[in-house]
Amino acid sequence: MLKEAFQKKLDEAVSQGLLTYQKDKPLSSCSTFRIGGPVSFAVYPLCEQGVIETVNAAHFARVPLRVVGSGSNILFPDEGFEGAILFTRNLCRVSFDGTIIRAGAGIALSALALEAAKKGLSGLEFAYGIPGSLGGGVYMNAGAYDHELAEVVVESRYYDVTHKGLGYFRENEHEFSYRHSVYKNQDDLIVLAVRMDLKEDDPEAIKARMDDYMQRRRAKQPLEYPSAGSAFKRYPGYFTAKLIDEVGLKGVSVGGAAVSEKHAGFVINKGDATASEVKELMALIEQRIFEKYGIHIEREIIYF
Repeated sequence: MLKEAFQKKLDEAVSQGLLTYQKDKPLSSCSTFRIGGPVSFAVYPLCEQGVIETVNAAHFARVPLRVVGSGSNILFPDEGFEGAILFTRNLCRVSFDGTIIRAGAGIALSALALEAAKKGLSGLEFAYGIPGSLGGGVYMNAGAYDHELAEVVVESRYYDVTHKGLGYFRENEHEFSYRHSVYKNQDDLIVLAVRMDLKEDDPEAIKARMDDYMQRRRAKQPLEYPSAGSAFKRYPGYFTAKLIDEVGLKGVSVGGAAVSEKHAGFVINKGDATASEVKELMALIEQRIFEKYGIHIEREIIYF
């Protein structure tokens, strides 16, 4: 009955052009890891009001609701999710005003970097090739090559699920640090849009830097396999991939999950990996590193 009530609310929102949805969507098709069972409802808001309607419908029908961007650093469970997942990918409008960019949370970071480059705006080159969304990037302060989103984000707008209203974080209110933002401490806030301030530069010079970053990614990262990007955060004073290599786990497999031989910081899906196999391999890595170095490394991959 609860699912029927939720679906009825979704159908009303669909008729108003606010969202689309799919039932029993395989989460393996919603993740760069290509792992995960079905979700009861995969909901795709077409605008911010669609986000609000989805939240209200879930609250009304008492259906569990989670929010996901591009699923690029998430390990979905093998059994799937009995509830609804709101995917932000259609919140992807972009506008420019001088050096200011305003963009929806669902836009892919690579696409946003390309749009900025075309306008001769520098500051997002490092994001070219990161397989995440802008909202997810702000959530975890995504970064690469000694740069991170904290350098350019000046404001973000969110929807507060608990208090049913819109709000903003500005500049230092984001509490950015390494792979962290204020959003990580407040699961009831959904990132809707972000404002960034970039710098003017020659479009060809910007594109050259982006191409250099992409070439480095292809040379060093196992992009030919499904993964969730870097498996672990850096531990202060250590390179995690080097630690994994030194404890003898480079190339080691648990079922279909393996430590990449190309870059030990990546756990890859060789084609038929399960979430339980990935977790077992991740736990083995953590255990071996603690046994040898006495340090606890922290996962970058999010267990859904």
